[in-house]
Amino acid sequence: MESKPSLTLVAQPQEFFRELVTGAMERRRVETRPETEFYLVNLLNQFMTTDRLYARNSDGQMKDEPLALLWKDAIEEPRRENQRAVFRQVGDVSLYIAGFFQESLRRRLVDVDYYIELGGRAYRNVAHRADESLQRTMYHELAEKFASFVDVLADARDQTRVGPTECETDLLRCYELWVKTGSERAAEKLRAAGIIPHALVKKNIQ
Repeated sequence: MESKPSLTLVAQPQEFFRELVTGAMERRRVETRPETEFYLVNLLNQFMTTDRLYARNSDGQMKDEPLALLWKDAIEEPRRENQRAVFRQVGDVSLYIAGFFQESLRRRLVDVDYYIELGGRAYRNVAHRADESLQRTMYHELAEKFASFVDVLADARDQTRVGPTECETDLLRCYELWVKTGSERAAEKLRAAGIIPHALVKKNIQ
């Protein structure tokens, strides 16, 4: 059994999340640019408090808006800088929810595949509006590897759990995640349970 990160690391959250992310990337065999890895670590660090999941208006008040409405706000925003910030908010929230809260999405109207599609598109829009070449490259990578990064965050979430994951107690849900997203993490859980996910089966189901 793999050891869990020490709880004493919580006193230094940036380092704690760095170890979670780098460990998850090694297990998921996901390679990325250093600045993109830092972005993921910083994302987890920023979302430590729940209110970071919400956008804020000009007065600093939280706006509990569905992501579809935030997307609409971004499209209608006339200023490029503000538009980029809203698209980034959509991408960040989509990535965090799809990675850390995918087990609860089954009871909602939209599932993890919705957040993967929306988040990838959002980061792609940020890349198109970025002023610096390094930022454009990073956001393009976030967009192109969005599903893999969801797996990375889900793996990191697994390392902080006390009880079993939903994939370990509900193989049907695990299979559903694999069919919808192609998650290698879900595929590994299925193989561990003696179920061999097959690409042709997935193609026929879709």
